[in-house]
Amino acid sequence: MPDIFGIPPQALFGQLLLGLINGAFYALLSLGLAVIFGLLNIINFTHGAQYMMGAFVAWMLLNWLGVGYWWALLIVPVTVGLTGILIERTMLHRLYKLDHLYGLLLTFGIALIIQGLFRNQFGSSGLPYGIPAQLRGGTDLGFMFMPNYRGWVVVVSLVVCLATWFVIEKTKLGSYLRAATENPALVQSFGINVPRMITLTYGFGVALAAFTGVLAAPIYQVSPLMGADLIIIVFAVVVIGGMGSIMGSILTGFGLGIIEGLTKVFYPEASSTVIFVIMVIVLLIKPAGLFGRAR
Repeated sequence: MPDIFGIPPQALFGQLLLGLINGAFYALLSLGLAVIFGLLNIINFTHGAQYMMGAFVAWMLLNWLGVGYWWALLIVPVTVGLTGILIERTMLHRLYKLDHLYGLLLTFGIALIIQGLFRNQFGSSGLPYGIPAQLRGGTDLGFMFMPNYRGWVVVVSLVVCLATWFVIEKTKLGSYLRAATENPALVQSFGINVPRMITLTYGFGVALAAFTGVLAAPIYQVSPLMGADLIIIVFAVVVIGGMGSIMGSILTGFGLGIIEGLTKVFYPEASSTVIFVIMVIVLLIKPAGLFGRAR
């Protein structure tokens, strides 16, 4: 196969696949942030720590209890989601009537506490988590070799993202959630327990972060710093997509992952900053984000 813009096709498609995988993680994590901000008005800085917790709980289940990857995909989101519900019930609900800044500062402090606890227990070096036997190896697509596990990550991320968007935007449950953010008293008059709905929504957003952590564990080293390394990029994705926009987070997450991958091919020096350059341009042109609405 001839070179494309002077780049060997295997190298180009390999970086595109890497960008697509990074985009899948950006989309899943920014989706959780968008759900929590869009429906609860909380800027949840704990999200990166909860993603890290997901990877660590999967590692502990495997190495301490012998529970493998497939069960971890079910158990970990529930377990970490319950810790999110505990945080919401004991701390966050006290700040709903205050400025967003208070919630940001509180969740930032909680994130540092969680990260410090895991660093004290496990150290700063990464821990390996093996790829499940069913997804080892790869597939020859003719123009490139695709590892099976990475293909699985892209497919399952798309399914989870689109299912979440469908539930929130197209179902009666989603309409109740959106109405509760605009007029909680009116929704409560229909007999709906709004505080419980808010708590469960926050728990769901946290469960999404934990689910992403399990998906990431076999690709990246399981480390207390893995959430801190990613959360700033994910916040940039949410800002570019539009704070609170579910579909905006999904499309922007995948799109920026691909742009980042292409930048590594054509101008590697800019690959670590290209997302933030785009964020600055978008904020200057459209402060509400590409898919957001001015509040």
